[in-house]
Amino acid sequence: MILILNQYFCYQKQAPIVPLSVTDLEMSMVSAQSPAYWRITSALCLGSFMVFNNLYITQPLLPMLAEHFQISELLASYSLTLCTLTLGVALLVYAPLSDALGRRALLLGSMLGATVCAVLISQIDDYHWLLALRAIQGVMLAGLPAVALAYMADEFEPDALLSAVGLYIAANSLGGISGRLIGGFAGEYLGWQEAFLLMGIFGFALWLVVLWLLPVQRNFQSQPLALNRITRQFRQHLGNRWLLPAFLVGGLNFFVFINQFSFITFVLEDAPYHLSSQFLGMLFLTYLSGTLASGLSGKFTRRWGQPVCMAIGCGLLMLGSLVTLFDSLMVKILGLLINSFGFFFAHSSASGYVSQTAKHAKASASALYLLTYYLGASTGGLYLNLFWMWNHWTGVILGSLLVLGLTLSLSLYLAWRRQQALKEPIHSVNQRVQTA
Repeated sequence: MILILNQYFCYQKQAPIVPLSVTDLEMSMVSAQSPAYWRITSALCLGSFMVFNNLYITQPLLPMLAEHFQISELLASYSLTLCTLTLGVALLVYAPLSDALGRRALLLGSMLGATVCAVLISQIDDYHWLLALRAIQGVMLAGLPAVALAYMADEFEPDALLSAVGLYIAANSLGGISGRLIGGFAGEYLGWQEAFLLMGIFGFALWLVVLWLLPVQRNFQSQPLALNRITRQFRQHLGNRWLLPAFLVGGLNFFVFINQFSFITFVLEDAPYHLSSQFLGMLFLTYLSGTLASGLSGKFTRRWGQPVCMAIGCGLLMLGSLVTLFDSLMVKILGLLINSFGFFFAHSSASGYVSQTAKHAKASASALYLLTYYLGASTGGLYLNLFWMWNHWTGVILGSLLVLGLTLSLSLYLAWRRQQALKEPIHSVNQRVQTA
């Protein structure tokens, strides 16, 4: 099936893959601001926008789903966490497949499958079936995140990669915002099933645009699909002392950040705020500060280095969390704005750091980063729910600060290691990164 998709989705017949010399590879890399750069970046950003539309559509609908199906807040949140869990696990399958078969076909085929799932969800009225389809949809949504950064790393020059990653992460946040807005407004005025139907139609339209824009890769070098090699690559990445802390920073930050937004919908739906689904959906406009942060991250990582920017993002997350403890609705929104800026600033820096630091099997390295990222999203609700039952929102913030203190420490550790490495000869650093 994958081979059929690969032939169908390619614009042209690919030439046999032969190893490129260093000179040939450098000449074929896409430079920043070139037409090819904008075509590829636009396609991947639109695809990312569509993926995160579908992923987060249920978050403003959680109180509505809890009431409609007569289930608890925690069980309602499974409509999001189960989808992120299967997405994270599926990354481990897509990444080695893309290293062997190519990025484009997997990306396009999985996007199409996700839109089909959205339409199917709109036709059911049983919560168990909703969870089952959301789990399948998570598998489909994993295709683009698993290969997008590896596609960029294959094709872009280093400076182009830094700026493209920032734009790509910005598209993630915009997709999350619009998905929640569609969920909130469509759910309020039409119903939760109609919200999924609208999302399916919108997603198919975006898929057609990505199909048209995204070109066949020029620098992709196929690797044999061998289980021993794949497991060895994953072990090497997990054992790499330059990569593992970045995996944990991304995963634990998301562990806190996304689940804070889930619990605060229940805070603001209750007294004294009494916000409806549409206004809960508008709450996620605070992600716009994250969009700004992602766009700025490339500039600041070039100046200060990615680990320092990761540490700054973690510090801002801690500050924003504390600000949300005030009772004023406007001050809570300010805290969420700070949180979004800090989270996406750290996330953009960490994901770009992983793509640049991995010297081989880049898709597998990106997949491991995203696996920890989405496992964090899937399990953070269980962790924060313990603090919610203990002391509601104040408890959630206390639980958050315990985790964010760890991610700040890991970021500072990487910054220290980078500073030490700058004092060593370049060839020595490269050798240590590859064998760490």
